[in-house]
Amino acid sequence: MFVCSNEVKDELLQIFHQLHQNPEISWEEKETTKFLKELVEKHGCRVSTFENSTGLIAEIGNGKPVIAIRADIDALWQEVNGKFQANHSCGHDAHMTIAIGVLFLLKNTELNGTVRFIFQPAEEKGQGALSMVEKQVVDDVDYLFGVHLRPFQEVPNGYCSPMIIHGACRFINGKIMGDDLHGARPHLGANAIEIGATLDQMLKTIHIDPLVPSSVKLTKFQAGGESSNIIPGHAEFSLDMRAQTNEAMEKMQAKIDLMIDALERFYEVKIPYKISSNVPAAVANADATNCMKKAIIQVLGIDNYVPPIQTTGGDDFHYYTIKRPGLKATMLGLGCDLKPGLHHPNMTFDHKAMFTGAEIIATAVVMTMNS
Repeated sequence: MFVCSNEVKDELLQIFHQLHQNPEISWEEKETTKFLKELVEKHGCRVSTFENSTGLIAEIGNGKPVIAIRADIDALWQEVNGKFQANHSCGHDAHMTIAIGVLFLLKNTELNGTVRFIFQPAEEKGQGALSMVEKQVVDDVDYLFGVHLRPFQEVPNGYCSPMIIHGACRFINGKIMGDDLHGARPHLGANAIEIGATLDQMLKTIHIDPLVPSSVKLTKFQAGGESSNIIPGHAEFSLDMRAQTNEAMEKMQAKIDLMIDALERFYEVKIPYKISSNVPAAVANADATNCMKKAIIQVLGIDNYVPPIQTTGGDDFHYYTIKRPGLKATMLGLGCDLKPGLHHPNMTFDHKAMFTGAEIIATAVVMTMNS
């Protein structure tokens, strides 16, 4: 079993604060990539970067099996105390720090295989994992481990789960394309705001299997200008879709397609739309989950073990196994007193949990290599 020394803890906290104070949004993580590259090279890793993308790959050890650890590196763009800015409110700064902690714990260990650290960009866009798959970074990987901080409502502080059963999530961006009208002549065309209100009500009539959690909601609607006597014919909108299974997501999409088609015909307007981001639901792997379970019990004891947890959130981590079905993967759910919640602009968590996360994943890596 691995234990972070006080020296390692101090260095990890310094790394975390550096990452936390310098967030970068998806596909723009240039300084984050540079910082990580210099850091892992200093600690003896073989490093690969990409000409057309941020992110990097770092390795220690040699031969098979190849066990990879994925850490997402991007931040959100959100309003924080009245100002829009990049912000690490989803815990990616902690995930990077935990991966570095695993490196610190394993770098002087005799390894029976290769450990690959995947510092992945653009998780918040739902595109980063796909880009890593396309770059073939997991083609020779046997096991893939990830980690995500969990809100206090899901996993208590000091407890851990060997798998996060994420749901599928999908974002749609669309436009309502009609002509503006004089406020005194509403009969001459369609009011984009009324179309948006109708769409909002129609979405509430979508019913999927009640045993499968799902939701769809209008999250952006912009129409109208400075003149109060103009009925807007044009608008832009966004939809947020969630479903616990990939099958339920496709059923929901089919209903939305029918609804938008009906709105176009009824109001005689064009409503072009596209899927801007699509993240699949988790696909469980018993071998990887069992490896993580054993590591949790060895580090924390059986009393602090939590069975796999189901959550309506999504993560592009699951693209790795969707695109490479032979890959054995799971994501550690790390209890850390995270509150008020993920993506809250002022999210906080117990920083000591990062040391626990590093110890569990390092233990899982060695146990898997020696099994």
